[in-house]
Amino acid sequence: MTNFGSEILIEDQDEKEVWEKIDQLVKQQEVVAFVKGDSILPQCGFSARSMQILNLCQKPYKTVNVLKNGVVREAIKKYSDWPTIPQIYYKGEFLGGSDILMELYENGELQKKFDVRS
Repeated sequence: MTNFGSEILIEDQDEKEVWEKIDQLVKQQEVVAFVKGDSILPQCGFSARSMQILNLCQKPYKTVNVLKNGVVREAIKKYSDWPTIPQIYYKGEFLGGSDILMELYENGELQKKFDVRS
């Protein structure tokens, strides 16, 4: 299976700067996934499943490895008001985590949203 993900690193430690970078990423990138690990080596099953779904849709996406920066890991939870990782965003909209992404994929809504055929 082809990997359509590439990683973005957020190194800032200041919560305000991290929040601003998250906001920029979510609004500027078509698809961004905040995950544990990266698209090559996910560090949890939920993150792996989310990236597999995005790869199946053949939709390029960016990943942010929340394990590399604890400030990012906590800030993204506040940003979305969602307590768990992974978190997937599409065109600035929070889609949800692994279970919601799977549900959207299984009922065909994700492919319609991404305008892809599977």
